[in-house]
Amino acid sequence: MRGVKLCGVLLDLDGTLLDHEAAVGAALLRWLPTIGVEPDAGTRTLWATVQERHLEAWRAGLVTFQQQRRGRLRDFLAALGTPCEDDGRLDTLFSGFLLMYEQSWAAYPDARPALAAIRRAGLRTAVLTNGIEEQQTAKLARIGLRDLAGPVYTAETLGLFKPDPAVFTEACRRWGLAPETVVSVGDRHDLDVLPARAAGLHAVHLDRPGTAPPGEAHRIGSLRDLPALLLPH
Repeated sequence: MRGVKLCGVLLDLDGTLLDHEAAVGAALLRWLPTIGVEPDAGTRTLWATVQERHLEAWRAGLVTFQQQRRGRLRDFLAALGTPCEDDGRLDTLFSGFLLMYEQSWAAYPDARPALAAIRRAGLRTAVLTNGIEEQQTAKLARIGLRDLAGPVYTAETLGLFKPDPAVFTEACRRWGLAPETVVSVGDRHDLDVLPARAAGLHAVHLDRPGTAPPGEAHRIGSLRDLPALLLPH
């Protein structure tokens, strides 16, 4: 991206700054036995599949955040042969998972050094996340990145969800930066890269597992590589 005038870096949170998958995995290992479920690989894969389906419904505006949690757990338990239809019971069960998920939040080791390097170079940072305000800001505080993250723009407050390009446009508007001076960085090519480019931003795919689509020119395997990609030499 040399030769491009950049003013800001708009970062995703889960899977980019915070190790969401590790937190979920650790929470499931502790929580599933408390509800009588073996935390084997198949069960954890089932949880991930059901989770994504219900999060997609939430992003599409079909359900509330609380409803997607209930629906996620309802479908998960039904698939295991232990159906539950009582919303109060579902909320109680999910709160147990949520507590252990929160206790497992941790930043990727490369997150803070990268944010600090970007700030030292004179670029602004902000976070754009498909999440609810209270939880996402709590994550940044818990993992020690709130001081470096900059403004936090959530789907809840914007009323827009990735992969709608409009969410990137609106985040830039509220940030006071022109889209062409901002680069989006995130782990999801479908949510953080393609729609950002459609909105006129630059974009970098943070591809930790090495599964980026063929032909993706702006790919990094670690946030440690981000400053060198963005900053002039």
